[in-house]
Amino acid sequence: MSGIESGARSPTSWDPEQYRLYSDHRFRPAVELAQRIPGEAPRTIYDLGCGTGNVTRLLAARWPDARVVGMDHSPEMLAIASRTPSTIRWVEADLNLWEPEPNAPPDLLFSNATLHWVADHERLFPKLLGWLAFGGCLAVQMPRSWGLPSHRIMRETLADTGLGSAELRQSLEKDPVGEPLTYHRIVSGLATHIDIWETEYLQLLEGPDPVLEWVKGTGLRPILLALSDAERKEFLDEYARRLRVAYPAAADGRTLYPFRRLFVIACV
Repeated sequence: MSGIESGARSPTSWDPEQYRLYSDHRFRPAVELAQRIPGEAPRTIYDLGCGTGNVTRLLAARWPDARVVGMDHSPEMLAIASRTPSTIRWVEADLNLWEPEPNAPPDLLFSNATLHWVADHERLFPKLLGWLAFGGCLAVQMPRSWGLPSHRIMRETLADTGLGSAELRQSLEKDPVGEPLTYHRIVSGLATHIDIWETEYLQLLEGPDPVLEWVKGTGLRPILLALSDAERKEFLDEYARRLRVAYPAAADGRTLYPFRRLFVIACV
């Protein structure tokens, strides 16, 4: 099965090839999250924000008898995901508007590096938990990148150059991911099993301007999409210069890029 079902969607412009740079570093947290999921084999699995489908196929391989659905709002990502024949069903939808099928409550809602793009986690997490079948689990990984030097410099460069709109700069002022204790508080009255932890990965990246190439695939997208071609070049030139100072290459040519991630597993 290789078709993509379209649902409610929002405009996107993701570059799958850019995102797949350093895919080994991006894939590892998903593997570690999946390994910590407790309970019986799930019958219905949704991968929320499935991207190019690498993690979705991991879930389908681990639980081969499950019905697996990969959902994403990027047609560019889903076009690549659907090229590989499988029994996975691919659905194009906006997570802000999407709901699971009413007659097939999910046993597992899995989301790797997606929910930080969705606002209001105080509302979102209880909503997701409410959709689960009895005994089902919500398993989430989100980057804790807002406070990293790379992202602080991103915001400072935008402000110092005066590029982009005031609305764009304001949209970047607040960390979209809360502290671990915040998520424990949100899910504690709704879940019977809770497992929350953080991991800092000391990533060694290769290639020229590797930290810039990393963020161009994810966190830098809103800025790049909001700037004109001339503004984008000016911003990237200055941002790259500042990143080279903050993240100098080692003698072997590789660059150390510490990156922290938050994991949440809550089962009902």
